[in-house]
Parts: sequence; C-alpha cells; structure tokens
Amino acid sequence: MPIRPSRAAAGGAAALALSLALSGCGGTGSASSGDKVVTVYSADGLKGENGDGWYDKQFKAFEKKTGIKVKYVEGGSGEMVQRAVREKSNTQADVLVTLPPFIQQADSKGLLEKYEPEGADKVPAKERAANGSWTPLVNNYFGFIRNTKELEKAPATWDDLLDGKFKGKLQYSTPGVAGDGTALLLKAVHDFGDRKAAMEYLGKLQKNNVGPSSSTSKLAPKVDKGELLVANGDVQMNHAQSHSMPNLGIWFPAKEKGAKPSTFALPYAAGLVKGGPQTENGKKLLDFLLGEEPQREVSSVGGGFTVRSDIKATDPNATALAGLMKDVEIFRPDWADVEKNFDSYIDDWKKATGS
Repeated sequence: MPIRPSRAAAGGAAALALSLALSGCGGTGSASSGDKVVTVYSADGLKGENGDGWYDKQFKAFEKKTGIKVKYVEGGSGEMVQRAVREKSNTQADVLVTLPPFIQQADSKGLLEKYEPEGADKVPAKERAANGSWTPLVNNYFGFIRNTKELEKAPATWDDLLDGKFKGKLQYSTPGVAGDGTALLLKAVHDFGDRKAAMEYLGKLQKNNVGPSSSTSKLAPKVDKGELLVANGDVQMNHAQSHSMPNLGIWFPAKEKGAKPSTFALPYAAGLVKGGPQTENGKKLLDFLLGEEPQREVSSVGGGFTVRSDIKATDPNATALAGLMKDVEIFRPDWADVEKNFDSYIDDWKKATGS
C-alpha cells in the first residue's frame, strides 16, 4: 500500500493551519478526556495521508496494548517548538518530535525533561542527547528530488543548478521555517567550506528559485507533474511519496565535479515535554516507539531508517534505501553551533537571497 506522508513545515502560527488527528477524532492537546491519553506534538512526515503511515500503525498498536489514546498535533518542526514555548504556563503536550536543530532548540528553551526510553541504549550514544533530554525515533537523510521524466540524469553538482533551464523550475523550502529548508542551508555551508561561500552561491541560485515555500511535502507533487524540475526534501518522505508519484527521483549534489555526493542524518527526534499533563503516558509511548517491533517497521511501513543498531531491516524498502545511500558520503553538522548561531544563519541567508 502506498505511503503518503504530509510534511507542511511552517515556522509561524499564522503561516500554518495545524492538522490534528486522534484515532478517529480531533483534539487540542488538553487532557480533559481523562488520564488514558497522551498528546504528541510532531513534525509531519511519519503519518500517512491515508492512515497507512508509521505513526498510524504504531499509535493503534500502542492504544490496543495500553488503552491510552494518542492525541496528535502536526506541523513543521519550528512551529511545534514555538507552540510549546507559548504554552509553557499551561503545558499541553506530553511528547515533542522535531527535526534538528529544532530539537536542540526545544532543549535549550527548557521544554524537555530528561528521560531515556527503554531501548535508548540500542541507539548509538553520539546520536542521542548527551544530557538524556531527547532520543531519535526514526533516522532520515536530507536529499533532493528531480523529475525523472524531464531529467534523465540528476544534476551532479550545485553549480549545475545555476543553469538557465532551471529558471522558474527549481524551488526549496524556506530555511528557518522548514526543517528540510534549514537542512539545505547547512549542506551548502558544508559543501562550500564556509558560510560566506555558501551564501554567495545561494544568492546566485535565487535567480532560478521560484520563491519561498513553507511546505516541503507540497514540492514533491509539483516535481512529479513537471511543474518543477528539482526541489529539496528528505529520503524518508520522498521515498514514501515515490510509491504514488512515479516521476520522483532522489539524488544528492556533490560539492564539485568528481567529488562524492554527500548528505547528513536528519532524524525525527523525540523528547518528553517538561510539565506535560500526562508525563507517565508520554514515557510509555516513547518506550513503545523505540521497541523492537515498531523499529523493525520503520522501513517496511514508514520508508525510513531504524535508529536501533541491533536491528537489521531486510524488507524491500530497506533494500531500496540501502541502495540509494550507497557511495554517498555522510557528514555530521555541528548541531551545537547551529543551535547557538541559528538566527545568524537565517539572517545571512535572508541577506544573500533578498528574502
């Protein structure tokens, strides 16, 4: 069955209409329905549009096992953190799931409570928060997509994207608003060697860029239809979308001709919200999601990568994903630096692109 995640990655409340789902009914995140509930604020991408995503299956299984219903509030990583900040005096969420660097921001803003779920010891220590405030749930990687019908070969390098044929046919989601858009900015800084060179390049690329987009997931249908030739995204989301969008091809640009293509991990990371209405239920959900069975289904159901080192997935999705990542160089951003200097990164990008 095709997996069709939704990733509307907006950063401001006015810019995004939140989508809420609760095993058949809506919710605002309050615990008014009793203690058999847990409220999750999450970046989108793991819940299927047709109820067939990883979240859908795991939330149903969790409710069947524990009797605890999951109230689910979805939006972009930045929006979820901002919402939790606004609610600090009346906390509504029990679990927060965001992409980096937003999970680090949540921690620095005092939103998260130290908790290491059962199974966290199977996640490599370098991938978890050193202070135990958050743990990856599903691994993922930044990437680009192209229309395979119009572009038989993927652009090999960043410079290839400056070609005039991409004018009005290239778009990427907005850094600072969308998690994947922020990831594009970080990859450019890595590949070009420093922030100044990256900004100079992105200033040139702006001539071909359609314009801002708060939603990364909405770019994929445009690429599939040929409205766009290339766009940014991430491997988990785009691999899942490709089941119903046959013209999507995932690729990774190299710094220069002859260099290896590169990317970096962009995991969905989860933390227990400090002062949440149902903290114990939040702990139970995190324990469950890091369990062996849910983690084995990360690839087969969710189209992503398990975070547990003791699980070796062999399903068709896992095999396809492994092939996609073969010969791609993986680097690790300095997330502490990114979190500390986040605003200046975004300000530099705005100046360079006139955004």
